[in-house]
Amino acid sequence: MPTSFPILIVDDQPQNLAAMRQVLDDYKLFFARSGEEALRMAAKHLPALILLDIDMPGMSGLDTCKQLRTMDGLRHTPIIFVSALTEGGAELAGFEAGGVDYIFKPISAPVVRARVKTHLSLVASERLERINRDAIYMLGVAGHYSDNDTGVHIWRMAEYAAVLAKAAGWSPERCNMLRMAAPMHDTGKIGIPASILKKPGKLDDEEWQIMRTHPKIGYDILSYSDEPVFQFAAEVALGHHERWDGTGYPRRLSADEIPQSARIVAIADVFDALTMKRPYKEAWSVERAVEVVGRDSGSHFDPELWRLFMSVIDEVVAVRDDWAEREQCDSPVPL
Repeated sequence: MPTSFPILIVDDQPQNLAAMRQVLDDYKLFFARSGEEALRMAAKHLPALILLDIDMPGMSGLDTCKQLRTMDGLRHTPIIFVSALTEGGAELAGFEAGGVDYIFKPISAPVVRARVKTHLSLVASERLERINRDAIYMLGVAGHYSDNDTGVHIWRMAEYAAVLAKAAGWSPERCNMLRMAAPMHDTGKIGIPASILKKPGKLDDEEWQIMRTHPKIGYDILSYSDEPVFQFAAEVALGHHERWDGTGYPRRLSADEIPQSARIVAIADVFDALTMKRPYKEAWSVERAVEVVGRDSGSHFDPELWRLFMSVIDEVVAVRDDWAEREQCDSPVPL
């Protein structure tokens, strides 16, 4: 594992700290000899992993663990108890206090190294997942940064898309993939001048030609990654302005030539745009939006997907109401 992952080792016995230093000499190590010192060291160094003795004078390892779980930046840091306490309740007490593993003393060097490697692998995976979620969030926001869209439109419509995908028979895994990919559908607007995106009036023909390039720009950006979620997002970005009757853009695809993911997002995107307040219009009622979008079923939108959308309209409205509450509470996006 990379030595850049710092590990805090807590034990009141110097010989135990020395033994751990020898076993884990490939890692960046910090040491503490009491619970109180462990709290100070953890706050200062934000270790990726903590090895914690239980039976210490003053603050016990169990109490130290509970305190660590309340500290910013340490709530989810894996804590492995290393203890000579072998009675039945000690191990359970360690897990109940917030530990993720338990190693018995006297330690076995191979066991310690194996446990540390395993938990740091999990830390690395979780960190990579957070990076991916942050990238998704940033690309979603970037696509609307210069647009007139406000609030949580892209996250709400992504939930609508997941509801519709489920109604269309998608697996939970693919539904979740679409939920993550859908917010990036307008990433290509990064390449459209703000003068066009923010124009208060109608676009002229030349401006529309420029605007219609944003699906391809988004596809080109997102398809750089081989990760499935970004490949999926590239597919959605390229196809979400295609129309069922073949009059859309950029490739004038029709019917089933358009990826179903893009057909789903097209419905979710337009429905949400109509039912949200914009600088130039008030929010439409669900009934009015349903009437207008329904008229375009079979021309703009996949008629079978629209039928499925209507079959789950109560669930869609529940999602909308939930997001209205989130906006009132300034809740974070669901990534």
